[in-house]
Amino acid sequence: MQKIISNIWCNGDAEAAGNFYASVFAGASSHVESSYPSEGLADFQRAMAGKALTVSVDIGGTAFTLINAGDEFRPNPSISFFVNIDPLQFDDETAARAHLDAMWRDLSSGGRELMSLGEYPFSKHYGWVEDRYGVSWQLILTDPDGASRPYIVPSLMFAGPVQNRANEAIDFYVNLFDDAEAGSRFPYDEQTGPAAAKALAFGDFRIGDQWFAVMDSGVEQDFSFTNGVSLEVLCVDQAEIDRLWDALSAEPEAEQCGWLVDQFGVSWQIVPQNMGELMQRPQAFEHMMAMKKLVIDDF
Repeated sequence: MQKIISNIWCNGDAEAAGNFYASVFAGASSHVESSYPSEGLADFQRAMAGKALTVSVDIGGTAFTLINAGDEFRPNPSISFFVNIDPLQFDDETAARAHLDAMWRDLSSGGRELMSLGEYPFSKHYGWVEDRYGVSWQLILTDPDGASRPYIVPSLMFAGPVQNRANEAIDFYVNLFDDAEAGSRFPYDEQTGPAAAKALAFGDFRIGDQWFAVMDSGVEQDFSFTNGVSLEVLCVDQAEIDRLWDALSAEPEAEQCGWLVDQFGVSWQIVPQNMGELMQRPQAFEHMMAMKKLVIDDF
């Protein structure tokens, strides 16, 4: 079971977004995972009665959850997703490039380029695009001789109030989670925009069998982490929920329904791995809405 699932906030269009991703990525799928109850909703949620609450998307074996909600939040490039295109998975490099280019065209339609598609020192073929739903993707033709990484890798960009803290974040997350380790660290050689010398141009770390990338932005940014993309941790029991909650939560005012914000501003959802089963209990939605940290026995 995937331990950490990236959750993407959608403005009432989660089903359409799920269908879009299922059409863009080969072999991807999308389905409604849960729905809002028909009654008992708060005033601000009544328009969602009976509609999809969460939509599950699978891209190359990596699960995402799309949260169907309002316009309170929107994803931004502070959390993006590397799509690693390995030439060895294709007949030749030309076919791999064509596959990447097709995804680029689909994701760019109605979106915007953040880094144009082309050759860079770190890749023969790479581009960074924000799609029509605000989700950012870094499409990269990988080096077959480089370290192996999964098809999809979430990437955290440290900018604004958390500029130059990527190294610190790697150490914090690796020490917090079981079966975790630091991977590569590539520092800037000199001051680069707001990035200090020795800040990370790129780094990564592993939690279980999942990889996460980090970087300190080399360009001034007017955004940072929000609930637009959150990281949901599926916990085996209440003890794990309690431990992670206590270690991660840094903004008491942000605590609600299993959500928290850590010291870097990253949003997390700390939930039991049988959340789907718990939500089938009578009045489970109302019980969840009344909680900050989730307590399994209170569902």
